[in-house]
Amino acid sequence: MPMLALGFFLLIGLLVLIIGAELLIKGSASLARRLGVTPLVIGLTIVAFGTSSPELIVNLFAAFKGSTEMAIGNIVGSNISNVFLILGISAIIYPLSVKGTTVWREIPFALLAMLLLYLIGNDALFDSLPFNLISRTDGFSLLAFFIIFLFYVFGVAKNKGEAEKITTYSHFLSSLFVLFGIIFLFIGGSFLVDNAVKIAQILGLSETFMGLTILAVGTSLPELVTSIIASIHKEHEIAIGNIIGSSIFNIFWILGVTAIISPLPVDPKINIDMFVGIIAMFLLFIYMFIGKKHVLDRWQGILFILLYLGYLGFIFYRG
Repeated sequence: MPMLALGFFLLIGLLVLIIGAELLIKGSASLARRLGVTPLVIGLTIVAFGTSSPELIVNLFAAFKGSTEMAIGNIVGSNISNVFLILGISAIIYPLSVKGTTVWREIPFALLAMLLLYLIGNDALFDSLPFNLISRTDGFSLLAFFIIFLFYVFGVAKNKGEAEKITTYSHFLSSLFVLFGIIFLFIGGSFLVDNAVKIAQILGLSETFMGLTILAVGTSLPELVTSIIASIHKEHEIAIGNIIGSSIFNIFWILGVTAIISPLPVDPKINIDMFVGIIAMFLLFIYMFIGKKHVLDRWQGILFILLYLGYLGFIFYRG
Protein backbone atom coordinates (compact mmCIF):
# COMPACT_ATOMS: atom_id res chain seq x y z
CA MET A 1 0.00 0.00 0.00
CA PRO A 2 1.40 3.48 -0.92
CA MET A 3 2.80 5.62 1.89
CA LEU A 4 0.26 8.38 1.18
CA ALA A 5 -2.63 5.97 1.73
CA LEU A 6 -1.06 4.63 4.95
CA GLY A 7 -0.59 8.18 6.22
CA PHE A 8 -4.23 8.97 5.40
CA PHE A 9 -5.49 5.88 7.25
CA LEU A 10 -3.23 6.77 10.19
CA LEU A 11 -4.86 10.22 10.43
CA ILE A 12 -8.33 8.70 10.06
CA GLY A 13 -7.56 6.27 12.89
CA LEU A 14 -6.38 9.13 15.10
CA LEU A 15 -9.48 11.21 14.35
CA VAL A 16 -11.85 8.27 15.01
CA LEU A 17 -9.98 7.51 18.24
CA ILE A 18 -10.39 11.07 19.56
CA ILE A 19 -14.07 11.23 18.54
CA GLY A 20 -14.63 7.90 20.30
CA ALA A 21 -13.05 9.21 23.51
CA GLU A 22 -15.21 12.35 23.39
CA LEU A 23 -18.42 10.37 22.82
CA LEU A 24 -17.57 7.92 25.61
CA ILE A 25 -16.92 10.75 28.09
CA LYS A 26 -20.11 12.65 27.20
CA GLY A 27 -22.33 9.56 27.23
CA SER A 28 -20.99 7.90 30.37
CA ALA A 29 -20.88 11.19 32.32
CA SER A 30 -24.48 11.94 31.32
CA LEU A 31 -25.65 8.44 32.33
CA ALA A 32 -23.85 8.69 35.66
CA ARG A 33 -25.39 12.09 36.36
CA ARG A 34 -28.87 10.75 35.59
CA LEU A 35 -28.23 7.86 37.99
CA GLY A 36 -27.46 10.34 40.78
CA VAL A 37 -23.66 10.19 40.78
CA THR A 38 -22.18 13.51 41.94
CA PRO A 39 -20.33 15.74 39.46
CA LEU A 40 -17.21 15.50 41.65
CA VAL A 41 -17.03 11.71 41.36
CA ILE A 42 -17.79 11.86 37.63
CA GLY A 43 -14.97 14.35 37.08
CA LEU A 44 -12.45 12.31 39.03
CA THR A 45 -13.35 8.96 37.50
CA ILE A 46 -15.30 8.91 34.22
CA VAL A 47 -13.89 12.10 32.69
CA ALA A 48 -10.34 11.43 33.91
CA PHE A 49 -10.36 7.84 32.65
CA GLY A 50 -12.08 8.88 29.42
CA THR A 51 -9.40 11.41 28.48
CA SER A 52 -6.80 8.65 28.94
CA SER A 53 -8.71 6.17 26.76
CA PRO A 54 -6.83 6.95 23.49
CA GLU A 55 -3.48 6.01 25.07
CA LEU A 56 -5.04 2.96 26.76
CA ILE A 57 -6.64 1.61 23.58
CA VAL A 58 -3.50 2.19 21.49
CA ASN A 59 -1.40 0.41 24.13
CA LEU A 60 -3.78 -2.55 24.36
CA PHE A 61 -3.82 -3.03 20.59
CA ALA A 62 -0.04 -2.68 20.44
CA ALA A 63 0.38 -5.28 23.22
CA PHE A 64 -2.10 -7.74 21.66
CA LYS A 65 -0.39 -7.40 18.27
CA GLY A 66 3.04 -7.99 19.82
CA SER A 67 4.20 -4.38 19.24
CA THR A 68 5.36 -3.94 22.84
CA GLU A 69 8.06 -1.43 21.89
CA MET A 70 5.35 0.80 20.46
CA ALA A 71 3.25 0.47 23.64
CA ILE A 72 6.09 1.61 25.92
CA GLY A 73 7.22 4.27 23.45
CA ASN A 74 3.68 5.68 23.34
CA ILE A 75 3.63 6.20 27.13
CA VAL A 76 7.16 7.59 27.46
CA GLY A 77 6.68 9.82 24.41
CA SER A 78 3.33 11.09 25.69
CA ASN A 79 4.87 12.12 29.00
CA ILE A 80 7.74 13.92 27.27
CA SER A 81 5.39 15.76 24.90
CA ASN A 82 3.06 16.57 27.81
CA VAL A 83 5.77 18.63 29.52
CA PHE A 84 8.02 19.91 26.76
CA LEU A 85 5.41 20.44 24.02
CA ILE A 86 2.02 21.00 25.66
CA LEU A 87 3.12 22.90 28.78
CA GLY A 88 5.64 24.77 26.62
CA ILE A 89 2.92 26.00 24.25
CA SER A 90 0.53 26.76 27.14
CA ALA A 91 3.17 28.83 29.00
CA ILE A 92 4.02 30.79 25.84
CA ILE A 93 0.34 31.69 25.41
CA TYR A 94 0.14 32.87 29.04
CA PRO A 95 2.46 32.26 32.03
CA LEU A 96 1.02 29.52 34.22
CA SER A 97 0.64 30.05 37.97
CA VAL A 98 0.97 26.75 39.83
CA LYS A 99 -0.54 26.08 43.27
CA GLY A 100 1.72 24.97 46.11
CA THR A 101 0.03 21.57 46.41
CA THR A 102 0.74 20.87 42.74
CA VAL A 103 4.39 21.92 43.15
CA TRP A 104 5.04 19.81 46.25
CA ARG A 105 2.74 16.84 45.61
CA GLU A 106 1.49 16.24 42.04
CA ILE A 107 4.70 17.15 40.18
CA PRO A 108 6.91 15.01 42.50
CA PHE A 109 4.36 12.18 42.12
CA ALA A 110 4.69 12.41 38.31
CA LEU A 111 8.48 12.43 38.70
CA LEU A 112 8.22 9.34 40.93
CA ALA A 113 6.18 7.62 38.19
CA MET A 114 8.93 8.22 35.61
CA LEU A 115 11.66 7.07 38.04
CA LEU A 116 9.69 3.93 38.89
CA LEU A 117 9.22 3.14 35.20
CA TYR A 118 12.98 3.43 34.70
CA LEU A 119 13.61 1.06 37.65
CA ILE A 120 11.14 -1.66 36.68
CA GLY A 121 12.19 -1.45 33.03
CA ASN A 122 15.85 -2.22 33.75
CA ASP A 123 16.04 -5.73 35.19
CA ALA A 124 19.36 -6.32 33.43
CA LEU A 125 20.90 -3.23 35.01
CA PHE A 126 19.58 -3.56 38.57
CA ASP A 127 19.06 -7.34 38.96
CA SER A 128 21.69 -8.69 36.52
CA LEU A 129 18.99 -10.58 34.60
CA PRO A 130 19.48 -11.43 30.90
CA PHE A 131 16.39 -9.43 29.90
CA ASN A 132 14.31 -6.34 30.69
CA LEU A 133 10.61 -6.96 31.30
CA ILE A 134 7.70 -5.01 32.78
CA SER A 135 6.00 -8.08 34.25
CA ARG A 136 2.46 -8.67 35.48
CA THR A 137 3.77 -8.20 39.02
CA ASP A 138 5.16 -4.81 37.98
CA GLY A 139 1.77 -4.01 36.44
CA PHE A 140 -0.03 -4.74 39.71
CA SER A 141 2.52 -2.60 41.57
CA LEU A 142 1.85 0.30 39.19
CA LEU A 143 -1.90 -0.06 39.74
CA ALA A 144 -1.34 -0.01 43.51
CA PHE A 145 0.39 3.37 43.17
CA PHE A 146 -2.48 4.49 40.96
CA ILE A 147 -5.05 3.63 43.65
CA ILE A 148 -3.03 5.63 46.20
CA PHE A 149 -3.01 8.57 43.79
CA LEU A 150 -6.79 8.34 43.32
CA PHE A 151 -7.35 8.45 47.09
CA TYR A 152 -5.17 11.55 47.25
CA VAL A 153 -7.05 13.25 44.39
CA PHE A 154 -10.44 12.49 45.97
CA GLY A 155 -9.25 13.97 49.27
CA VAL A 156 -7.90 17.16 47.68
CA ALA A 157 -10.96 17.67 45.48
CA LYS A 158 -13.39 17.22 48.39
CA ASN A 159 -11.48 19.76 50.45
CA LYS A 160 -11.54 22.25 47.59
CA GLY A 161 -15.12 21.48 46.63
CA GLU A 162 -14.13 20.93 43.00
CA ALA A 163 -16.73 19.46 40.65
CA GLU A 164 -17.10 18.71 36.97
CA LYS A 165 -19.79 20.52 34.99
CA ILE A 166 -21.88 17.81 33.36
CA THR A 167 -24.20 18.14 30.36
CA THR A 168 -27.01 15.59 30.52
CA TYR A 169 -28.77 13.92 27.62
CA SER A 170 -31.64 11.44 27.40
CA HIS A 171 -30.97 7.85 28.50
CA PHE A 172 -31.21 6.70 24.86
CA LEU A 173 -28.81 9.35 23.51
CA SER A 174 -26.38 8.84 26.42
CA SER A 175 -26.33 5.08 25.81
CA LEU A 176 -25.83 5.69 22.09
CA PHE A 177 -22.86 7.95 22.83
CA VAL A 178 -21.30 5.26 25.04
CA LEU A 179 -21.88 2.51 22.47
CA PHE A 180 -20.47 4.47 19.53
CA GLY A 181 -17.66 5.83 21.71
CA ILE A 182 -16.47 2.31 22.48
CA ILE A 183 -16.85 1.21 18.84
CA PHE A 184 -14.95 4.27 17.57
CA LEU A 185 -12.18 3.78 20.14
CA PHE A 186 -11.58 0.21 19.02
CA ILE A 187 -11.77 0.99 15.29
CA GLY A 188 -9.55 4.06 15.66
CA GLY A 189 -7.04 2.24 17.86
CA SER A 190 -6.78 -0.67 15.45
CA PHE A 191 -6.34 1.66 12.43
CA LEU A 192 -3.72 3.74 14.23
CA VAL A 193 -1.56 0.83 15.39
CA ASP A 194 -1.83 -1.21 12.16
CA ASN A 195 -0.84 1.69 9.91
CA ALA A 196 1.87 2.93 12.27
CA VAL A 197 3.48 -0.52 12.16
CA LYS A 198 3.28 -0.61 8.34
CA ILE A 199 4.78 2.88 8.00
CA ALA A 200 7.61 1.95 10.36
CA GLN A 201 8.35 -1.19 8.35
CA ILE A 202 8.37 0.64 5.00
CA LEU A 203 10.60 3.48 6.25
CA GLY A 204 12.84 1.14 8.22
CA LEU A 205 11.98 2.89 11.47
CA SER A 206 11.64 1.15 14.82
CA GLU A 207 8.27 0.69 16.52
CA THR A 208 9.75 2.58 19.47
CA PHE A 209 10.29 5.58 17.19
CA MET A 210 6.66 5.51 16.02
CA GLY A 211 5.44 5.22 19.60
CA LEU A 212 7.63 8.10 20.79
CA THR A 213 6.57 10.46 17.99
CA ILE A 214 3.38 10.01 15.96
CA LEU A 215 1.41 7.90 18.45
CA ALA A 216 2.61 9.86 21.48
CA VAL A 217 1.67 13.27 20.07
CA GLY A 218 -1.49 11.94 18.42
CA THR A 219 -2.94 10.36 21.55
CA SER A 220 -2.00 13.50 23.54
CA LEU A 221 -4.07 15.80 21.29
CA PRO A 222 -7.03 15.93 23.73
CA GLU A 223 -4.67 17.12 26.49
CA LEU A 224 -3.06 19.61 24.07
CA VAL A 225 -6.39 21.17 23.10
CA THR A 226 -7.62 21.23 26.72
CA SER A 227 -4.45 22.91 28.03
CA ILE A 228 -4.30 25.50 25.24
CA ILE A 229 -7.93 26.49 25.76
CA ALA A 230 -7.41 26.62 29.53
CA SER A 231 -4.31 28.78 29.05
CA ILE A 232 -6.17 31.20 26.77
CA HIS A 233 -8.87 31.56 29.44
CA LYS A 234 -6.17 31.87 32.15
CA GLU A 235 -7.45 28.75 33.93
CA HIS A 236 -3.98 27.81 35.13
CA GLU A 237 -4.96 24.91 37.38
CA ILE A 238 -6.73 23.14 34.52
CA ALA A 239 -3.89 23.79 32.07
CA ILE A 240 -1.14 22.31 34.24
CA GLY A 241 -3.25 19.89 36.33
CA ASN A 242 -4.53 18.26 33.13
CA ILE A 243 -0.94 17.54 32.03
CA ILE A 244 0.43 16.33 35.37
CA GLY A 245 -2.62 14.12 35.94
CA SER A 246 -2.32 12.67 32.43
CA SER A 247 1.37 11.86 32.95
CA ILE A 248 0.58 10.00 36.20
CA PHE A 249 -2.36 8.17 34.58
CA ASN A 250 -0.16 7.14 31.64
CA ILE A 251 2.32 5.20 33.76
CA PHE A 252 0.39 3.98 36.79
CA TRP A 253 -2.94 3.23 35.09
CA ILE A 254 -2.34 2.60 31.38
CA LEU A 255 1.05 0.89 31.57
CA GLY A 256 -0.11 -1.02 34.65
CA VAL A 257 -3.18 -2.41 32.86
CA THR A 258 -1.18 -3.14 29.68
CA ALA A 259 1.51 -5.07 31.60
CA ILE A 260 -1.10 -7.16 33.45
CA ILE A 261 -2.72 -8.15 30.15
CA SER A 262 0.57 -8.76 28.36
CA PRO A 263 4.03 -8.47 30.00
CA LEU A 264 6.15 -5.93 28.10
CA PRO A 265 9.76 -6.61 27.05
CA VAL A 266 11.78 -3.38 27.26
CA ASP A 267 14.40 -2.41 24.67
CA PRO A 268 17.42 -0.91 26.52
CA LYS A 269 17.52 1.76 23.79
CA ILE A 270 14.45 3.43 25.32
CA ASN A 271 16.44 4.12 28.52
CA ILE A 272 17.58 7.42 26.98
CA ASP A 273 13.96 8.41 26.35
CA MET A 274 12.92 7.46 29.87
CA PHE A 275 15.79 9.57 31.16
CA VAL A 276 14.55 12.50 29.03
CA GLY A 277 11.10 12.03 30.63
CA ILE A 278 12.69 12.15 34.10
CA ILE A 279 14.62 15.32 33.18
CA ALA A 280 11.41 16.92 31.83
CA MET A 281 9.57 16.39 35.13
CA PHE A 282 12.62 17.43 37.16
CA LEU A 283 13.01 20.64 35.13
CA LEU A 284 9.32 21.43 35.62
CA PHE A 285 9.81 21.11 39.39
CA ILE A 286 13.01 23.22 39.40
CA TYR A 287 11.36 25.93 37.24
CA MET A 288 8.85 26.50 40.04
CA PHE A 289 11.68 28.15 42.03
CA ILE A 290 13.50 29.98 39.22
CA GLY A 291 12.28 33.48 38.37
CA LYS A 292 8.73 34.02 39.60
CA LYS A 293 8.01 31.47 42.31
CA HIS A 294 5.47 28.80 41.32
CA VAL A 295 5.06 30.28 37.83
CA LEU A 296 5.94 28.65 34.51
CA ASP A 297 6.96 31.72 32.53
CA ARG A 298 7.08 32.35 28.78
CA TRP A 299 10.87 32.05 28.54
CA GLN A 300 10.64 28.67 30.28
CA GLY A 301 7.91 27.60 27.84
CA ILE A 302 10.16 28.61 24.92
CA LEU A 303 13.03 26.60 26.41
CA PHE A 304 10.70 23.58 26.76
CA ILE A 305 9.78 23.83 23.06
CA LEU A 306 13.45 24.11 22.04
CA LEU A 307 14.31 21.08 24.18
CA TYR A 308 11.46 19.14 22.55
CA LEU A 309 12.66 20.06 19.05
CA GLY A 310 16.19 19.00 20.04
CA TYR A 311 14.82 15.70 21.37
CA LEU A 312 12.85 15.11 18.14
CA GLY A 313 16.03 15.77 16.16
CA PHE A 314 17.88 13.19 18.25
CA ILE A 315 15.28 10.42 17.82
CA PHE A 316 14.98 11.15 14.07
CA TYR A 317 18.76 10.77 13.81
CA ARG A 318 18.65 7.61 15.92
CA GLY A 319 15.74 6.22 13.84
